[in-house]
Amino acid sequence: MTGVVFSGTQPSGVLHLGNYLGAIKQWVTLQDKYKSIFCIVDLYAITANKLSASELKSNIFKTAAAYIACGIDPEKSIIFNQSTISSHTELSWLLGCYTPVGWLNRMTQFKDKAGSDKQKASLGLYSYPVLMAADILLYRTKYVPVGDDQKQHLELARDIALAFNNHYKLGHFVIPEILVLDHASRIMSLRDGTSKMSKSPPSEYSCINLDDTDDLIVKKVGKAKTDSILGFDFATLKCRPEISNLINIYSVLSNLDVDKVCEEMNKYDMQHFKGELADLIISVISPIREEINDLLKDQSHLYRVLKKGTEKAAEIVGHNIKEIKNIIGFVQ
Repeated sequence: MTGVVFSGTQPSGVLHLGNYLGAIKQWVTLQDKYKSIFCIVDLYAITANKLSASELKSNIFKTAAAYIACGIDPEKSIIFNQSTISSHTELSWLLGCYTPVGWLNRMTQFKDKAGSDKQKASLGLYSYPVLMAADILLYRTKYVPVGDDQKQHLELARDIALAFNNHYKLGHFVIPEILVLDHASRIMSLRDGTSKMSKSPPSEYSCINLDDTDDLIVKKVGKAKTDSILGFDFATLKCRPEISNLINIYSVLSNLDVDKVCEEMNKYDMQHFKGELADLIISVISPIREEINDLLKDQSHLYRVLKKGTEKAAEIVGHNIKEIKNIIGFVQ
């Protein structure tokens, strides 16, 4: 194994089909190629919508269970929750002192998440790209698997690492590289083919969660938005975002090319296609759901997995944060 891979997901509820196909399924293949660290980034979960303590704890366990149920092996990869390693926030402060405010002002995700009243947005939401840089640089990460929506943050992490290295004329920080996830696995909302599937959708029928029952999956797929155009013409998919999304989900789950899916489904009507798609989703989600539910029955086991992951992560970061402070000139 050469190089470190680092990625993470916010514990903001049960993960969904988009999380699985867009990221976690691909993480599973990475853990056999690289030293893999898959964090539950719980510090991000308090930047905007404030959860109760019990909700946050529950979500952390749900995310850990989903990681394992989807195929992340705690014996191969490090699974831990971010808040248990204080060096994340410590390095975030240190790196923030080398990050011009102008760089943060360019972050488009802050503008999107803060909404129209930016004055009410938290400092945590504004500065969390620096915390993300700390997460990555703390582990001497070489590769970061990200989707299009996170590329800007990784570019910022690279800029911060270079600024630090240049200031002290050292090559301390590894400059992380983008490991581009399969674009075909970008899963969109079932109610709006132009918006990404989200954990906080405007409609409960927008998103297929990993703990949805078989009946609920059938219902959600049945209510998925389509259009009035007949057939599944491959040449017109770019102009049909909802149909393109459903075909894409089928393609990724079945390992068939999109044009092959269109050719096959052109023989049938929309109702038949939705039935086939629901059955396919159930065949993948059902065993994951059952494993998640089994794991959540034994939270002490999940706690031990996270604790062991924290211990492994701490071994990595202890020397690094000390070396960074020595470079800066702190007396320790």
